[in-house]
Amino acid sequence: MRKLTVALTLAATVMAAPVFGAEEGHTPERLSWSFAGPFGLFDRAQLQRGFKVYREVCSTCHSLKYVAFRNLAQPGGPGFSEAQARAIAAEYQITDGPDDSGEMFERPGRLSDHFPSPDANEQAARARFGGALPPDLSVIAKARSYESGLAIGLLDFFRQYQEHGVDYIHALLTGYEDPPAGVKLEATQAWNRYFPGNRIAMVPPLSDGQVEYTDGSPQTVDQYARDVAAFLAWAAEPHMEARKRIGFQVMIFLIVLAGLLYFTKKKVWADAHA
Repeated sequence: MRKLTVALTLAATVMAAPVFGAEEGHTPERLSWSFAGPFGLFDRAQLQRGFKVYREVCSTCHSLKYVAFRNLAQPGGPGFSEAQARAIAAEYQITDGPDDSGEMFERPGRLSDHFPSPDANEQAARARFGGALPPDLSVIAKARSYESGLAIGLLDFFRQYQEHGVDYIHALLTGYEDPPAGVKLEATQAWNRYFPGNRIAMVPPLSDGQVEYTDGSPQTVDQYARDVAAFLAWAAEPHMEARKRIGFQVMIFLIVLAGLLYFTKKKVWADAHA
């Protein structure tokens, strides 16, 4: 009973975290992700496609400030070589300094640099988007979720379903539609069935054929949304695969240790009663 109480308390704590779903009836579809579950792994090809979508579409408005260029070549990442990651970094201009004369200057990016923001500061970003501030995407896959109800929430807690944020990102990117009759939107607004309140200050960012894939994958909004959502899941937790591997090893160790302790106890008490 005590264990059940603790589990219910933990589940309630998890579900009490802020969620960003849509109106009733517009719950994001649960998709099949290669990295879901305790043994899930990232699809390297999908991560590289998602990175391409981020670079060509999302990076014009959204930053990725907690991700460094070196992360692209680290184990568990998109699978770029160090040379490829170095070349990608060199394509960006990074503000550095001051130099010997006290002036700031621009230089090509290095592996140690983080992805630069598309705007100089928050005020510049708000001015460019009419007061709205595009969120940083570094941990967006962990920061967003949706309401699923008590029963589903408890089930997700016990089966370790942690892809709510990724589902939501995909749903948001594919959820644009015409507003209901009689609803008027501002010039800077769009209607999205999954966004809270439905009025969103981001026009549809994706369209079919917008990003060219070279591996034969469909060049559709749905595929783009899946790929960039997977990439953002990796960006939010770049060491996920190592965490799962270590967690599995720890569980095996604890099972073996429990068995050894059990038989040791039996042996000790058998000698005591002899």
